[in-house]
Amino acid sequence: MPDALRLAIGTLTRLPVPAPTALTRRSTAWAMSLAPVIGAALALLCGLPLLIDATPVSALLLAALSIALLAFATRGLHLDGLADTADALGSGKPAAQALAIARKSDIGPFGVITLVLNLLLQIVSLAVCLTLGDGLLALLLAVVVGRICLSGACTGLWLAARTDGLGANVAGSVPIAVPVIWSLVFAITAFLALGGAGLASTLLALAVAQVVLVIAKRRLGGITGDVLGAVIECSTTTVLITLALLLPI
Repeated sequence: MPDALRLAIGTLTRLPVPAPTALTRRSTAWAMSLAPVIGAALALLCGLPLLIDATPVSALLLAALSIALLAFATRGLHLDGLADTADALGSGKPAAQALAIARKSDIGPFGVITLVLNLLLQIVSLAVCLTLGDGLLALLLAVVVGRICLSGACTGLWLAARTDGLGANVAGSVPIAVPVIWSLVFAITAFLALGGAGLASTLLALAVAQVVLVIAKRRLGGITGDVLGAVIECSTTTVLITLALLLPI
């Protein structure tokens, strides 16, 4: 198995794959560029409960199962990043102190509130999409777009906030053409599959990811592994909410 694929699978999922033989800039770039492919596989696997015929009541349960499976399959890594980023930003501290807060193993009130609301919004929005007959498509689009935003966060537009950690390893590694191409392909695909709601959800999620990155740059000095997790979760949730609101009844 190529090092890039090992790194992509090992970083973005809980599958026990051998560690890369060497962590090079090239393998890192390919790993982060492949993130949407890994996302598609995760969505198809974790979205299996959404194939069950749902009533308005059971839709919530099936959506919760899919989101729970996704959290399990990713080791909760992105959710942890979202919570840590919320604690760091919510603290109002200078960059160095905020980064230290993010590195603590515990979760503060900002992280707890953000985590609960994020999961609640994901489950309810996915349940709405499921009742409208587009549950699996919605999850697929949301998870893939979240990973496209991850690739975008790893371009040269965004510097690392630290000299160590995941953010430092991946910052600036991905050519900007990669997320641009992914974004164009999935914007068109979303429009063809889900119409205007699909296109709007994709574009809005890409915009939200940029907002998160701008805030991280201004408040923390750049990206970290936690910020990357926050980018994934915020963009994924944005897609689901937008689809739930705009899909035709």
